[in-house]
Order: sequence, then C-alpha cells, then structure tokens
Amino acid sequence: MAQRILIVDDAAFMRMMIKDILTKNGFEVVGEAQNGVEAVEKYKEMTPDLVTMDITMPEKDGIAALKEIKELNPDATIIMCSAMGQQGMVIDAIQAGAKDFIVKPFQADRVIDAIQKALS
Repeated sequence: MAQRILIVDDAAFMRMMIKDILTKNGFEVVGEAQNGVEAVEKYKEMTPDLVTMDITMPEKDGIAALKEIKELNPDATIIMCSAMGQQGMVIDAIQAGAKDFIVKPFQADRVIDAIQKALS
C-alpha cells in the first residue's frame, strides 16, 4: 500500500512540484494545505503517514503547526521544507520534533530520500 502524504505549502507551485515528485515515486498524496491552520485540520481528518511542511506561511507558520500536530500525535512524521537562509528555523523545527528538512528549490532525489528515511 502506498504511503499517504499531506503536503503543506502556501505556494501552489511548490505543492504541485512536491506532489509531482511524490506521485511519480509511488506515494499517495492524500491532501494539500496552504497554511498551518489548514494543515492541522487536514491532519486530524486524514491522519497521513507523513507531512511535508513549509516553514514560512500566513495565519500559522510551519513550526506552530508542527507543534500542534505533535501534541495531537507524538508519533507524527513531519519533514520541514525551507528556503535557503532559514537554518535557525530549521533547528527550531527539528527540536520541536520534525524528522528532517528539505531545502527549496526541491531536488527530487533529496525529497524521496528524506521521505523514505523518515518513514523507515
């Protein structure tokens, strides 16, 4: 059975890029969210195997959403996505329970590698 993934990013283009990489590699994208508020709601609804979470988003950023999801499910598997120059935020995210991070612009092999590692 394909691993079920929720993609969270405020940029539709980025969501589309990740979705394309994942579906081509046999993963099932069960949902998309464009901010942290939606991410938490969709996580509750869908209970995906993994979440890719952008750090910088409107309404609720990725780190706040990460912490909220981890409160709901301490075993949640979340990989953060960040642009270059957000190292401090990435460290905060890892300390809050993120399994890994991938840097934008995405490289397909790095995305798949991070997801496979986080799920194993």
